[in-house]
Amino acid sequence: MISRAYHATLFALYQLCIMIGIVAMPLAIAARQAGITLPVHRVLENVEGAYEAAQR
Repeated sequence: MISRAYHATLFALYQLCIMIGIVAMPLAIAARQAGITLPVHRVLENVEGAYEAAQR
């Protein structure tokens, strides 16, 4: 039961991070123009790795 809840939570967190990344795209483009990079890709990689590890 806990495993199923853990998987569902990780999946929801992964989807939320993707949505935040899409919504923040204009901000990320403006920041890159200013020479600043936002670490959204690192967050997505970490959450995706945790989700894939939980699938095993």
